[in-house]
Amino acid sequence: MRWLDALAWSGVWLAAAAAALVAASSRALGADPAWLPMAVAAGGTLAVYGTDRLRDLARDRATAPERAAFVERHRNAITALAAAGGAVAAACAVAAGPAVAATAALVALLGLFHRRLKRRVAAKPAYLTFAWTAVAVGLPAAYDAAALHRGWAAAVVAPTILANVALSNLRDGEGLAGRFGGARTRRAAAVLLAGAAAAALTGPAPVRPLVMLPAAMAVALRGFRASERYGALAVDGALLAGALLALWLARV
Repeated sequence: MRWLDALAWSGVWLAAAAAALVAASSRALGADPAWLPMAVAAGGTLAVYGTDRLRDLARDRATAPERAAFVERHRNAITALAAAGGAVAAACAVAAGPAVAATAALVALLGLFHRRLKRRVAAKPAYLTFAWTAVAVGLPAAYDAAALHRGWAAAVVAPTILANVALSNLRDGEGLAGRFGGARTRRAAAVLLAGAAAAALTGPAPVRPLVMLPAAMAVALRGFRASERYGALAVDGALLAGALLALWLARV
């Protein structure tokens, strides 16, 4: 379906996941979700991933041919999305205050080197885990100086993100997953998700709904298939689904 391709390859799916993660983490930190850090997360994700897909198109033809074909067909639209996302992220970061702006600037600086870092076997999972955790937990924590349970929230989000990266790398045979192989990577992802779930369930009450993040990723792990669409829609979609479920659970 064309609309599934648009969700999978345009960056909109990941941008929605980033915004939802910020909202879910805000609840875990004892704050109400605020649209400014959510907009920074969504816009920045569109900018970083859109730019990367445009710049790395030649390489993607070999590792992600379906995505590369979509990007080639819709180059102008993705360029516009990336530019708009970057502008929204920058404006909202400034409006949200210096702490949010500094956090966003750090992640944006890393994003400039995304193309190079993702090719380094050890650097890719570390960089992506740090960047996504900085977005999901760091932005709402920076926005609300009274935020609580930052360490607990990070202890849930970071291993979930790392498991997501491992499964994404397993699909395309890149990074440490390419060296360790399928069975070891799946076991490592399962251990990471178990640790994240344990951190959520043993943490303070506001953090416990975040258990839905590793739970959703565990479902994606259970049904894992090495296809581009599964990686984009199911593995990355588990971040969105887990965050939305955590938000729902926090209201129950």
